[in-house]
This record gives sequence, structure tokens and C-alpha cells, in this order.
Amino acid sequence: MNEKQWENRYCDTAVCVDECANGAWTGRLINPGLPGPVGFCGVMQFLLEMERLLDDMKFPEPFTQTRSFAPTEPPSASAAPGLEQGRLATFSLRVLFRQNASWQGSVRWLEGRREESFRSVLELLLLMNSALSRKKAGIGE
Repeated sequence: MNEKQWENRYCDTAVCVDECANGAWTGRLINPGLPGPVGFCGVMQFLLEMERLLDDMKFPEPFTQTRSFAPTEPPSASAAPGLEQGRLATFSLRVLFRQNASWQGSVRWLEGRREESFRSVLELLLLMNSALSRKKAGIGE
């Protein structure tokens, strides 16, 4: 495998997925910019917590402003204790750009020893879901 060197560990976020039932992921995000692990229940909360982290770090800067129907309070972050590895799968996520109201970057599936680039949040979710499906089926370990 061709090992890529990522320059700045601060930009990497560990996505530890502990469970995946009927497409609902639960787990936690770990990043040096966070005071501790941030738990998530469901793909939507995963995306919202990641977006909040990227906004707080101000990197990468968004290309467009986020639109909404009405001002809302972001969901409260629930810190989940645990190791830096998910029970089901662990991903190292690097968002390099936030353009066209989406994310672009690289995701590394640690257990499968694979890395792929993604051009949108949908593509990221499909990549992560394919790894979780392979893990649940016992393929690629």
C-alpha cells in the first residue's frame, strides 16, 4: 500500500463507530481541537458535530454560508468516554475543502488499511457505509 504522509495531525479527526444498526451509526469524534470525545447518535448528528468542529477550527473555511429555515440551536454534544478506536470501525477523516455546500478530502479506514478521496459528503458517507458493510460481513479485515 502506498502510504501517504499527512502534514498536520490537528486537521485529522478520528471517527470511532461503535454500532451500526439499520443505517444508524453511533460513536464518537476525537480531535485535538476538542476538549474530549464528542458522541453522536445517527449520521445526521455525526455531520452536524463535524460541521461544528470545522467551524470552530475555522479550517477549512466554508465556501458558502450555511442556510436554514430558521435559526436553531446546535444539538448538545455528549462526551462519550472510551478508547480512540471504534468497536465496529475507525476512520481518520481529513476535510481539505468546504466548497459547493459540501466537503472534499480524504478518509482512511484504519482496520481495512484503505484510504480514499471524496468529493462530497454523500460520497464520504457511501465510502464509510461500504466499509461498515464489509466489516459486518467479515470482509476486508
